[in-house]
Amino acid sequence: MTTGTTGTPLRVGLIGYGLAGSVFHAPLIAATGGLTLDTVVTANPERQEQARAAFPDVRLAARPDELFDRTGELDLIVIASPNKTHVPLATAALKAGLPVVVDKPLAGTAAEARELAALAEQRGLLLSVFQNRRWDNDFLTLRKLLAEGALGDVWRFESRFERWRPQLKGGWRESGDPTEIGGLLYDLGSHVVDQALVLFGPATQVYAESDVRRPGAETDDDTFIALTHAGGVRSHLYVSATTAQLGPRFRVLGSRAGYVKYGLDPQEAALREGLRPGSGWGAEPESLWGRLGSGESPLTGGGTPVPTLPGDYPAYYAAVADALTGAGPNPVTAQAAADALDVLEAARRSARDGVAVTL
Repeated sequence: MTTGTTGTPLRVGLIGYGLAGSVFHAPLIAATGGLTLDTVVTANPERQEQARAAFPDVRLAARPDELFDRTGELDLIVIASPNKTHVPLATAALKAGLPVVVDKPLAGTAAEARELAALAEQRGLLLSVFQNRRWDNDFLTLRKLLAEGALGDVWRFESRFERWRPQLKGGWRESGDPTEIGGLLYDLGSHVVDQALVLFGPATQVYAESDVRRPGAETDDDTFIALTHAGGVRSHLYVSATTAQLGPRFRVLGSRAGYVKYGLDPQEAALREGLRPGSGWGAEPESLWGRLGSGESPLTGGGTPVPTLPGDYPAYYAAVADALTGAGPNPVTAQAAADALDVLEAARRSARDGVAVTL
């Protein structure tokens, strides 16, 4: 595997051109200095046409094996295919001598994630996980507030990733087949758990409630997770497709003040609309800024508006490029993904058995 030379972009093979591949990975790879989108793998003719229209110079392949047959022409494999393919494809890429980025969740179990991490370490290859919501605008702003001590000692962290989707969309994400690794616990739950662990450290206890609400649904669409962190913070995490009235994205309560933020980071919506990173990327209007204060609800004027830092998904792939060339660390390690999967597995057991699970 070559890591490229000065002025030579690293060549990326992208496996999968559904939502993750077409909306997130391909545009962000193409926008990153030092990377070039070389090949897109999809067997779907319509998606092949979409990829060619969006990236006229891209090469197309129908099967992942076509990438592994020409490893000398690539510097990175990005896996954005369905969850059940993550482990076998990442294993194949690493064994072929190629660094890998895998969309979350890295695997269905923490044990599988750690096996992949061990393989990558053995081969001396990068294995990174696309936890893009570490670069959400609200998350970056909250990290800044915590670093400044603006909230005092944090007591409770509430995080909601809620949607109102009363009708099923179909597809593997809503499948009840355990091999598909579908459901919101592993989908949106991967984000909220990762964020909580990054902010407040390891969890020692997990309690969860998980329901299947919508008619015809086969897997969880309304889940609550409570974490007790080793440092004493309690995280209350909500992921749902059945929330008729959305709550705050973050409500963080500390000994000095609280921070409440409504609304989702704008980057996904921008990418879905075909917009690309550039001037003003990730910014939101002042009307959506969160509020910092104590003693009164932000909805009745309590607190002071806090300017929201711009979201920065492009920073992930910029960090990957740096890691591949030895200029920086892996932005999201497989070990961090495995730690989050420990929590997700415990949450699944807790919801099933109605007990708190100690880690």
